[in-house]
Amino acid sequence: MRIVLCADHRGVDLKDQIKKLLEEMGYEVIDVGTYSHERVDYPDFGEKAALMVARKEADRAIGFCGTGMGMAIVANKIPGIRAVPVFSVLSAIVSRERYDANFISIPALLIGPLTATEAIKAWLTTDFEGGRHIPRVEKIGDIDKKYRKLADL
Repeated sequence: MRIVLCADHRGVDLKDQIKKLLEEMGYEVIDVGTYSHERVDYPDFGEKAALMVARKEADRAIGFCGTGMGMAIVANKIPGIRAVPVFSVLSAIVSRERYDANFISIPALLIGPLTATEAIKAWLTTDFEGGRHIPRVEKIGDIDKKYRKLADL
């Protein structure tokens, strides 16, 4: 599985820790930055990562910022992305089982490295449940397509 990582200055340390872990676990990791503590804007990096997933250049994306909210908002602007902030192992599991999330954002200021690590492991190993969730996820896709056409994207 190919995973793209991104972060702003508040999430860079956690991103770097997770990158090392994922590589040790055998995942192919693409890091689109940031690479330092210099103050940057999360939309610049969230967009890059989400586009890679939308273009099928990566299977999933993980963004790291202060609250996890900004990265998710940015990612959800990209057609085909289903991004959610993840605060726990349970939220990671549910995001895959029910919503088939392909982008998660981790709130580096709100959860510690252990929780982040366990949540990410759970997210990467949880499959979409399908069943009753299929029509709902399909409706999300239909809404995405409807407004993409409206915006002439």
